Amino acid sequence: MTRTLFNFMFLSAFIFALFSCGDENSCENECPAGFIQDVNCDCFDLSGSSEDYERVTSNITTDAVWTADKVWILGGRIAVEAGATLSIEPGTIIKGEAGAQNNATALLVARGAKLNACGSADAPIIFTSVADEITPERVAAGNFTSPNLDTNVNGLWGGLIILGYAPISVEGNGETAQIEGIPTSDQNGLYGGNEVSDNSGTICYVSIRHGGTNIGEGNEINGLTLGGVGRSTTINNIEVAANQDDGIEWFGGTVTVTNALVWGCGDDGMDTDQAWNGVCDNWIVAVPSGGSAMELDGPEGDFTQGCNGFDNGTIYCGNNISAIVDWDDNTNTGVTNLYFYGIDEGYDPSVGFASFGGDGECTTGTWEYSAPGGYDVGTLLQDAPAGAVTLVTEGSNSVGADASVFGWTLGAQSGTLESIGLQ
Repeated sequence: MTRTLFNFMFLSAFIFALFSCGDENSCENECPAGFIQDVNCDCFDLSGSSEDYERVTSNITTDAVWTADKVWILGGRIAVEAGATLSIEPGTIIKGEAGAQNNATALLVARGAKLNACGSADAPIIFTSVADEITPERVAAGNFTSPNLDTNVNGLWGGLIILGYAPISVEGNGETAQIEGIPTSDQNGLYGGNEVSDNSGTICYVSIRHGGTNIGEGNEINGLTLGGVGRSTTINNIEVAANQDDGIEWFGGTVTVTNALVWGCGDDGMDTDQAWNGVCDNWIVAVPSGGSAMELDGPEGDFTQGCNGFDNGTIYCGNNISAIVDWDDNTNTGVTNLYFYGIDEGYDPSVGFASFGGDGECTTGTWEYSAPGGYDVGTLLQDAPAGAVTLVTEGSNSVGADASVFGWTLGAQSGTLESIGLQ
């Protein structure tokens, strides 16, 4: 079976599932060998050569390697269980099948497991949907775009979830919690502990696209979820594009993220919870299709562990943004060297910043912004301390992200970054 036929069949399966109404938890029929069963209990033929793909249907319990010479299909929620390490080669494509609620597809790295997924600028690792016809040959040729999916299509699969033993702050002051999006019956969904320097692996040059499938009313999966992830974990050069929910969300933990691009997401770009204590350095949130560029929430219990920080960031607001930065008044977050622009002239300035500076204990300032002529910047920045924010001509900013490091991304190759003056 050719790869083109394989992708066409998966796309057909997805479209059929999307517009059908089966009960994903009560399939009475079983599919024969060489077939898969979708959320509506229908069987689709995967017979023929399997040289082009590998469908993963069971949790990973021993060390495994996913190679770049084939497409790896997530046939459900796949967990890398404690004690196991999943290594993914540069240039590898991972595709999630369609599924919703408890059948949402995702790759989950449990506490005590590791994910070593380090691509490169020439060969990024790409997480996407089975509806995406991108191939290893296309990536090897340096074209990281989809040949068939628009860049704004979202919610086609779940996302990447990484969990660890680092501290979290939750209601009731417990040390552990169940990550959102994973049923409580799945113990692989537990996160949190007391290991500040916990190590969940190395993740770099990874692009996560078209995810965020619905798992319940008003509840979707983030592009990248980091729950109790420890300081010894390495995460850099990450892209989340067209996710239906948040781009990146931290639930406590101590991990640092460097060079992060989030764009076209349906909810918040960057979201913090439960007293995360790390740094996000050199980051961009662009063209949101809903939600806030940043939603910064603080501890939920009595436990605190100092400030987290967002340094050297750029926000392109666009015309569908909610708050630009939404702090809770107990949030342990500081934001420095930020440039924001692209404000729509009709944007309500009273919404722009909530509880500017959060709890006030963390360093915030050295901001620059550009706004349309005659815009009500007084209302927009009414809570900002004097001298913290400076008006500059668009494109003449002296602070913000270094966008040149994101040339490997879908955002760059699709022309999105260039369209907003960032390439």
